[in-house]
Amino acid sequence: MKQTMLMNQKLFVHLNGGIRLPITVQGASRRVLSLSSSDMKATRQQEDDGTPQSEQLSSVAGGIVALGKFDALHIGHRELAIQAAKAGTPFLLSFTGMAEVLGWEPRAPVVAKCDRERVLSSWSAWCGEVTPTELEVEFSKVRNLTPRQFVEKLSKELGVRGVVAGKNYRFGYRAAGDASELSRLCEEYGIEAYIINPVMDQKQSILNTEFTDSKERGQVSSTRVRYALSEGDMNYVSELLGRHHRLILMLNDDRSFISNKNMNVFPRSYLLNLPPKEGVYKNCSIVFGKESVVPCRVVVDADNIRLELVEIDCIYIHSGDSRYLNIEFGA
Repeated sequence: MKQTMLMNQKLFVHLNGGIRLPITVQGASRRVLSLSSSDMKATRQQEDDGTPQSEQLSSVAGGIVALGKFDALHIGHRELAIQAAKAGTPFLLSFTGMAEVLGWEPRAPVVAKCDRERVLSSWSAWCGEVTPTELEVEFSKVRNLTPRQFVEKLSKELGVRGVVAGKNYRFGYRAAGDASELSRLCEEYGIEAYIINPVMDQKQSILNTEFTDSKERGQVSSTRVRYALSEGDMNYVSELLGRHHRLILMLNDDRSFISNKNMNVFPRSYLLNLPPKEGVYKNCSIVFGKESVVPCRVVVDADNIRLELVEIDCIYIHSGDSRYLNIEFGA
């Protein structure tokens, strides 16, 4: 990295790879990245907007709704959104509270809730420059619906114009309905139905033996993403997601900087989503806002996440800035 002898001045330097970052130099031999409130603007948008569910649901009228379990927001989910965008205004219909209702063991999400809007925004490039809108429905309110009642709800209560689903999609109480029944019922209720082939995992021949779920037929799935994370295979994770995995930490202490002169150790209780397996990960970055990227190494162990800065000695987190720390894992 280019060295500068200026003291206590804000300037820009170029890191390896052409990354342009704002730097506050506080001494000839010290390299410090100082991130201001403007640098963190996009990060702050991770906060919930608090829109009432009734308003969210009324906004879907006339739209095209993609149906599925959108845990990992992987390339298969993105393909559903792409097809929805081709037919109209795209929406994703997600269900909340499934684990509690079905008695599943709680587990960390692949994508932190506060990061989902960023991921969906990145899909606009494939969706005609339109960002798909995610609608959340409480699973407890729909779990007992028959396939017919579910489609009737889409038609009469939500007023959707069409739906998109994979050919392996199941719906209704105890997953009684399949894609063919969805098409038939949609036609009956005057809704367009677009049934698409699933996006297949290029490594299915290698990994199918790892999956015993009868619904696992070689398609890209959130199950496969979780498996890849559990193996620490970040190349495979990136292939399935169509992007690098981003780990989000909520800083619950009064830490104002990250420095290679200190132990940058964060307990797992700070994590808002699923980390990869224990190990050392190179080619990672701490991401602030849309442009500020700081190279780092990440060490994951049973109790903590440790960050080791690369090329920069210290990052100051100004008071009042977002308390989210975004760590991206390169392939």
